[in-house]
Amino acid sequence: MDYLTNFNIQFFVLAYILGSIPFGLLLAKFFAGVNIKEQGSKSIGATNVLRVVKQTNPSLAKKLGLATIILDALKGLIVLVFAMSLDASLSTLWAIAVLSVLGHCYSVFLGLEGGKGVATALGVFLILLPIPTLVGIVVWIFCAKVLKISSLASLLGLSSLVIASLILSSGLDINSNAPLYIISFIIFYKHIPNIMKLISGKEEKVI
Repeated sequence: MDYLTNFNIQFFVLAYILGSIPFGLLLAKFFAGVNIKEQGSKSIGATNVLRVVKQTNPSLAKKLGLATIILDALKGLIVLVFAMSLDASLSTLWAIAVLSVLGHCYSVFLGLEGGKGVATALGVFLILLPIPTLVGIVVWIFCAKVLKISSLASLLGLSSLVIASLILSSGLDINSNAPLYIISFIIFYKHIPNIMKLISGKEEKVI
């Protein structure tokens, strides 16, 4: 049972558990009295919070959507900062990042279902890849304003972040870019239904 006291294992478990907290679902239920797992896209992310709550309370919808983004981003970010304060290795930090996103996308509290991981990835990338992440945020905001399609803006922002990280920092400084690719794959995989709707022209816009 020594593994339970292992520094890395403790942080890995913490990252997954905190990542699993479905803040969007909790906020929508508590403040708006709606279950976003049963409405809209049934996702627990900010976009579905905004879309569902907006039907009854537009002003509250924006506040809850923003709160969801912030809290989902903080889930992984807080664990990373804590681990960094205890001098965790860069490899450990990247494992924490991957597990935070996995927790959000495959939550232990939702029967291994969950969101699409964009905000949680944003939080961990801000710590580990700050400059490329700022590039991705700029692309994300610009595409969201112009295209008004959340999923497409998110995927374009993520793609820009990956490209920028490879150009500006030549990778992750851990002799492998695998964690970046794993997180990106998870997010793209969770967006497959959205990608199919984009191809068919049926993806909804967020106005």
